[in-house]
Amino acid sequence: MSVPGQPVPTSSAGCVNVFWHEGMLSHDAGHGVFDTGMDPGFLDVLEKHPENSDRVKNMVSILKRGPISPYISWHSGTPAHIPDLLSFHSQGYIDALVEADRNGGKELCAGTFLNPGSLAAALLAAGTTLSAMKYILDGHGKLAYALVRPPGHHAQPTQADGYCFINNAGLAVQLALDSGCKKAVVIDIDVHYGNGTAEGFYRSDKVLTISLHMTHGTWGPSNPQNGTVDELGEGEGFGYNLNIPLPNGTGDKGYEYAMIELVVPAVKKFEPDMMVLVIGQDSSAFDPNGRQCLTMDGYREIGRIVRSLADKHSSGRLLIVQEGGYHVTYSAYCLHATLEGVLNLALPLLPDPIAYYPEDEAFAVKVVESIKKYQRSTIPFLKED
Repeated sequence: MSVPGQPVPTSSAGCVNVFWHEGMLSHDAGHGVFDTGMDPGFLDVLEKHPENSDRVKNMVSILKRGPISPYISWHSGTPAHIPDLLSFHSQGYIDALVEADRNGGKELCAGTFLNPGSLAAALLAAGTTLSAMKYILDGHGKLAYALVRPPGHHAQPTQADGYCFINNAGLAVQLALDSGCKKAVVIDIDVHYGNGTAEGFYRSDKVLTISLHMTHGTWGPSNPQNGTVDELGEGEGFGYNLNIPLPNGTGDKGYEYAMIELVVPAVKKFEPDMMVLVIGQDSSAFDPNGRQCLTMDGYREIGRIVRSLADKHSSGRLLIVQEGGYHVTYSAYCLHATLEGVLNLALPLLPDPIAYYPEDEAFAVKVVESIKKYQRSTIPFLKED
């Protein structure tokens, strides 16, 4: 049913099937100084951990009541079962998560708190993402979005990392492969390197993992990867992990240039039959956890480019998986813009509520050109014919 004053979906735009379950709000990472959980004793106000439920509540509400709502079809997620997790994670690691939950919780690594309710939420996030992928695989729809938390792309096969317990996107990709897909591509635009997903498929030539992230390097024992251009995969997987570390403040034009010059040619040569877009709005201009200066326009254009790739290479099949994004308001707006782009809507439905952020893409262009030269001289499937 259409809503007065709101757009009516056209057959060309279609809709996005959003998979969500409010039980994911039960994860509470606590309060403290940013993400440390620390109370120094001299602050009157301790802030919520950046990965808190408010950010996702706004994402849900903007899709339900914002102008994009006529283009959204809602589906309920279901929790994954423990055996479902073993397609990506080791038995020992999952056993450790269950034990930590049984004992009332644990700080698994810096900033990553498993508290009462956290494991149940993580199982819902994993199961909801699997449900979204299965919806596509079963032919019910081509565009699905797993609106999930806690996030997952830092979770490696054997350890938690970066607010992540279970790798939602990794499980979904493995499900696609197990269900007959020959090759899948993961495009990760979260501001941090999708190191967990990369690690899970580091020795596979069936999954092309591409991560556009700010240059941040390793942040400790839980994150041994640096996200540099020379982390290319190993064995049969050599050349199938493409890192695109971008300078801080890259902005909309710089990201668009990286997508066109690096991502599009790689996907074209790889020829996947399943596309996964891993989104984090912490790449935005106003996020407390990133410095990449993307605005709504930038996210909208990334959405358009990825949709075009899906239409050309995976018969339009595209799974979107939620990761970071910690500005409680602007993250929701940037999500809205991303889905507008994925839907190929002719005009923006929402104006940017904050401001134009001045940018100069010149340095980012030089970095992208340097990465392109390196990749084409090093990676077999990208070398010029």
